Amino acid sequence: MASAGDRVLLVENNPKISDLIAHQTLLPVGYSVDIVTDSNSAVKQALQTPPDLIIADLNLPGLSAKDLLVALASQGVNTPLLVIANKGQEQEIIQAFRLGAADYLLWPAHDTEVLSVVERLLGRVRETRDRQRLDLKVNEINQELQRKARELTAMINIGKAVVSTSDQRALFQKFVDSTLQISEANIAWLLVREDTGNQFLLMAQRGLPETWAKKLNVTFDDGISGLVALSGETLSIAGEPLLKFRIARLGKSACAVPIKIQKEVIGMLVVVRKEARPFENMEQILLEAVSNFASISLVNARLFHALNSLNSSSQTALEGQKRQGAILDSVRNSVAEELRSALYPIELLLNGKAGNLTDIQRQALQSTRTALQRLARAAEKTTPRVSTTLKKK
Repeated sequence: MASAGDRVLLVENNPKISDLIAHQTLLPVGYSVDIVTDSNSAVKQALQTPPDLIIADLNLPGLSAKDLLVALASQGVNTPLLVIANKGQEQEIIQAFRLGAADYLLWPAHDTEVLSVVERLLGRVRETRDRQRLDLKVNEINQELQRKARELTAMINIGKAVVSTSDQRALFQKFVDSTLQISEANIAWLLVREDTGNQFLLMAQRGLPETWAKKLNVTFDDGISGLVALSGETLSIAGEPLLKFRIARLGKSACAVPIKIQKEVIGMLVVVRKEARPFENMEQILLEAVSNFASISLVNARLFHALNSLNSSSQTALEGQKRQGAILDSVRNSVAEELRSALYPIELLLNGKAGNLTDIQRQALQSTRTALQRLARAAEKTTPRVSTTLKKK
């Protein structure tokens, strides 16, 4: 049965044949039929309005149907062609098949025969179109799956890099390369705000012109990053609106994504396409995900730096305490030694080894010994290193 939009081009100079095929058979059942009388007109018509099926008489004057097949093939027209031949023209029919004819119809023929062969050929055309549409759809799905796989792989690799890479420079480059992969951009770079001030430094890039790339590790102004720094929101611009910004020298579509710690913008990821194709919403979401990973890495770097500073300060303080303790121990040991030296002659005197003592002398020496022993015990309570030999009497 005729399908809406099926168009037949009939190349026939015999009015009777044209009338039977077009007016008596095809038009009544819903086919659209264009009629021309020669091959030259057929080629022009096929190029202007490509038909779904061409019916051509082998016995056309001038250029025959076989010549028409050659002319159509040279113009890249692959519409199936049905040849009309008389009985006894089998050799020419074979030649037509070799040149690309889809089928043939022996004349004279009844309208039912005409309709049958036309519907059979157009059925093939519809099947071919359905397969092409299906192939196209499958190809689109495969491309989408491949894109999703690339995106997922990129995000997984970024996550692994954040927790395993201590080289901040290498991590910055990983972010830049990943943004190119997931956004299908041509150029990308990463900016980080300097420690003091509000200027942004170019820390990593891929695809920038040499004059721009030379600005690595110095302040970098692309024209749109300042707006993103103020707003804290992703900015995507394409086409004519981009022309007012300096970044338009690099491409026709750009997207800048802030890297934030809470609401504070500490960096920027920027991607540029040569074509004026805007960055889609999903692409912006993926870029923001990379931005979040970049934010995590920058926070980790700050914490690591702070921890190192704290450890360094603690180590310095501990070493100072050790030095002070060593000095104090030395002083205390010296005090203990002096106390032992002072007690020794007193003990000799009190034991009578240096001669007899008067009561007043003995009482004075005992008071002195008691005071020295109290001093030794006080020093011993302060540090366990003081000799226990002072604990006498």
